[in-house]
Amino acid sequence: MNTDATQQAPGTGWWTEAVIYQVYPRSFADSDGDGIGDLPGITARLDHLSELGVDAVWLSPFYPSPQADAGYDVADYRDVDPLFGTLADADRLIAEAKARGLRVIVDLVPNHTSSAHRWFTAAVAAAPGSPERDRYVIRDGRGPDGTEPPNDWTSVFGGPAWTRLPDGQWYLHLFDSGQPDLNWDNPQVRAEFLDVLRFWLDRGVDGFRVDVAHGLIKQADLADWQEPQEILSGSELDKPRPPMWDQDGVHEIYREWRRLLDSYPGERVLVAEAWVEPAERLARYVRPDEMHQAFNFEYLLAAWSAPAQYAVITRSLEATDAVGAPTTWVLSNHDVVRHASRLGLGTDGGRGNGIGADDPQPDAALGLRRARAASLLMLALPGSAYLYQGEELGLPEHTMLPDEARQDPTWARSGHTERGRDGCRVPIPWEADAPSYGFGPTDASWLPQPSVWAEYALDRQRGVAGSTYELYRTALRLRREHALARGPLRFLSSGDEVLTFTNGDLTVLTNFGAAPVPLPANAQVLVASAPLDGEAVPTDVTVWFRS
Repeated sequence: MNTDATQQAPGTGWWTEAVIYQVYPRSFADSDGDGIGDLPGITARLDHLSELGVDAVWLSPFYPSPQADAGYDVADYRDVDPLFGTLADADRLIAEAKARGLRVIVDLVPNHTSSAHRWFTAAVAAAPGSPERDRYVIRDGRGPDGTEPPNDWTSVFGGPAWTRLPDGQWYLHLFDSGQPDLNWDNPQVRAEFLDVLRFWLDRGVDGFRVDVAHGLIKQADLADWQEPQEILSGSELDKPRPPMWDQDGVHEIYREWRRLLDSYPGERVLVAEAWVEPAERLARYVRPDEMHQAFNFEYLLAAWSAPAQYAVITRSLEATDAVGAPTTWVLSNHDVVRHASRLGLGTDGGRGNGIGADDPQPDAALGLRRARAASLLMLALPGSAYLYQGEELGLPEHTMLPDEARQDPTWARSGHTERGRDGCRVPIPWEADAPSYGFGPTDASWLPQPSVWAEYALDRQRGVAGSTYELYRTALRLRREHALARGPLRFLSSGDEVLTFTNGDLTVLTNFGAAPVPLPANAQVLVASAPLDGEAVPTDVTVWFRS
């Protein structure tokens, strides 16, 4: 299939071209030896991000929290949990990042608070119908004596989405019971989060990644929902929207937030974690007066085949071009199986929620080969790319994590049927022969690290030709030098086995088929995800070249 269609990343802000690196603070670097990563540890490793060649760092939550969901249950939005350091440590991290030319994006969790948040403790102590309770989604139960939940909604983590209070009313939690959902129809809730935004903007952060951005507004009648209730909100434009996801009212909130950010200097940004399909619905979050970016989960979940990749890339670019926004590309994060393992399970996108010792195991060599090819393909696309800590090392999922070590609430709430996300959150290796592989000064690690971590350690890869780390460094350098983030992209072919496109002065070819694909006779290869077969591109390899 040939096409003359061109796609070019619109806009001029820094975020339209940025490569943004996600740091999961618990698992990046531990400065004090307690086995939990912290802000001083991140600061000490910022040079790694500069040397890698990324433009910004996104920090997953570091706020005070009971850690019911690894910090996504926030008890105080204006402070740092002692596990991770202090506000002074946060200020130093921001300053040190900026000194290296790195922008800083922090996580914001507005759909719910922790049950330890002062608002929720006040709501529990207050009477039904009180202003304190109106800050949350709290309702009377059904049935003659109110002993049944208000509706049939279930938690994303498994089990019911409602928990009963001592006086008989019920509170909604689309996630863990320690994460009560806020009532975003309440003006006080809206005012509070505007103030939280100001607090961190005044401290110098460059933007916010907004957790569960599609979940803030619920359908007013809280209607029952008979369909499967997944965090991904749907896939067809003409079907009813789930009453808990992607309600039109969320856009009014983000327009107000955008006005606030635009009042600050330095191009501050909003990034939506919105599990929304199809791409046309997701594009509504990045209209000119709303968010700057939205994660492209349809791309993350796409099958490893030429037709699937062509379809999702073209759909994504067309949808965001229609609203004048850049497209984002992402292959791994803290919520999904790492793509070095996911792609080793097959070609259909693989398992999304954890792999255990009793599950079918990925082919490690095949997974890494495809992951390197997928990453090189992704980094050649116009728009902004997100990397998850450790993927530049080729880290796989920890698929043999002992069940007794699992901490993700999904594991318990699903009745041990879903392994959860711990396998992609294991502390990363820096030094092959150091305690905890250089994660910290002791052997302590909040999740056990597998013995194979030594072979993936940064010090085993830095300066080694052909290593995954050096592949990423080379790709990021070439991406900048050839302005690949700006486009234009033009597809030359997309059949069942090969995907080929030009981006600016480069041609990008990925071979999904079984037979090697010859390169043009005058091809000048700049980078390949694996060694070539003479002048041909082997299976599961991506190459960038000039003709």
